[in-house]
Amino acid sequence: MTEKKSGFVTVVGRPNVGKSTFLNKVMGQKILIESSRPQATRNRISCIYNDERGQIVFLDTPGIHKPHHKLGQILVNYARNSLNDVDVIIFMVDPQEAGLGDKYIAEILKDIDTPVFICINKIDLINRSKLILLLNEWHKILDYTEIIPVSSKTGEGLERVIDLIFSYLTVGPEYYPDDMITDRPEIFIIAEIIREKVFNKTKEEVPYAVAVDIRSFTEKKNMLYIAADIIVERNSQKGIIIGKHGSMLKKIGQEARLDIEDFMGYKAYLDLHVRHKHDWRNKNNMLNSLGYEKEQK
Repeated sequence: MTEKKSGFVTVVGRPNVGKSTFLNKVMGQKILIESSRPQATRNRISCIYNDERGQIVFLDTPGIHKPHHKLGQILVNYARNSLNDVDVIIFMVDPQEAGLGDKYIAEILKDIDTPVFICINKIDLINRSKLILLLNEWHKILDYTEIIPVSSKTGEGLERVIDLIFSYLTVGPEYYPDDMITDRPEIFIIAEIIREKVFNKTKEEVPYAVAVDIRSFTEKKNMLYIAADIIVERNSQKGIIIGKHGSMLKKIGQEARLDIEDFMGYKAYLDLHVRHKHDWRNKNNMLNSLGYEKEQK
């Protein structure tokens, strides 16, 4: 019997390069928030991949960016701390000329001994000649271990990424049961599902000023009963999320409920309310109650 391998892999990059979409495709199901807007991911989340070769624990991280509030600083700390004590680092980039954000992350990675895989994502959007230019450019920027063109949308290149990761891992134990897909509890995923709907349906600053707090979560006769607060920073944002005659909140609730039922495998009743908590992203007590400060320590 072949001994199985195991290890930890962190996925880093600028906001909106497709890290969460990549991991959802690898996992074969939606676990993480996906959005066309940057900075949708706020937490370090483990996605647990298993096959006959062993177990890979992927760490999805917030995009590395210049923070503008306490929450932003916490998120950047999550991402930078995830570079420690892992077996492989996946540095995900867009299929375009490296920008200042990419080069900033590359400078951080130069001081790290861990194998670095550059994944050029979204190659379904470019032609081969452009890809060759990008490969040559990255060769000059960073002394990477591997470089793999991928498409998180179509799945192209993802199997090669998994194969290469296993080639760099050593024999080791399973860190999680093989039927476990994430280290986060169900209520966390449910809160993220709700936040994703708000994130993708609102504009400008509103989606970034929102958090979700699950007030209650019960199961009775194969039915889930969930009560959640959508927290906003300014009172004016309440009206935007609620919408005319409650229309926006109803849409958010309907779409979230369907995704929750798909994820949980149960019918669900979802009770949503919008609460105003002034400037919550800069208040330690609010950040702590929502679980952010705890992870920084």
